Amino acid sequence: MRRRSVLGLILVFALTAPLVAGPSVQEVGRFVWDGKGEHFGGFSALELGPDGVNFIALSDRGRFVRGQILRGPDGRIRAIEAGEVHELRPPAGTQWPRWKTDSEGLALATDGTVYISFEGTHTVFRFDPLEGPAEALATHPDFAGLISNASFEALAIGPNGALYTLPERSGHLARPFPFFRFQDGNWERFYDLPRRDEFLPVGADFGPDGKFYLLERRHKLIGGFANRVRRFKVTDQGLSQEEVVFESSLGTYSNLEGLAVWSGPGGQINLTMISDDNFNFLQTTEFVEIEIVE
Repeated sequence: MRRRSVLGLILVFALTAPLVAGPSVQEVGRFVWDGKGEHFGGFSALELGPDGVNFIALSDRGRFVRGQILRGPDGRIRAIEAGEVHELRPPAGTQWPRWKTDSEGLALATDGTVYISFEGTHTVFRFDPLEGPAEALATHPDFAGLISNASFEALAIGPNGALYTLPERSGHLARPFPFFRFQDGNWERFYDLPRRDEFLPVGADFGPDGKFYLLERRHKLIGGFANRVRRFKVTDQGLSQEEVVFESSLGTYSNLEGLAVWSGPGGQINLTMISDDNFNFLQTTEFVEIEIVE
């Protein structure tokens, strides 16, 4: 076998080899949220307070809602209290056509500033406060080449205040996902994340352990949705120590798109996910909570 062929096989193996087994996990609760009003639904991102109570949910139609998760003595969700669904405001003096309001990713800074990624325009906006007008962040030359309606579904803010995002689709099963970082006022193509299979990135968050958690999904017409969460250590060289911490089989849960990672009362790491019902009566808005047992 020629040397080039050997190197090719090594590369294929590196991209498709099984990952190191992650920690064990257990489901600690599921809760269907039956909200009201024509604008309720389509939730594609979630931010949750460190106590697991206060939350912001973002719809993919340029709207958001604030609320509280009411928990029982066992920590399980027993009710949701939420306010009205509000519309995001475009930059001052402008209007957003419908196709520009596909808001997908949500990140909350420690000072209360909110960042939201928009899939239709390949843009991240800053809101301070969330009820105020949007302010577009700088762009990156590579943004122009992203696939329409398949870009920034996942957005997270790191412990140092830097923003991280990647597109939902890479364009090919063998093509990695470009991973971008925003700091000091500029975006950089920080890393290329290998694409393992048919799972696609839809949500992200940094956990209390400082690691980057990535929510992914795949869908089959017969079988429904499967969901997965991978986590990584983020260094100046990129992402490392990749492990799968959660994966569901087809049809176990709905279309989980939003992810919040927080520390439970016992110090365990909890994953709270919310589903996008696509404003479809056949789907539901559901909270799913998973506890990671290290």
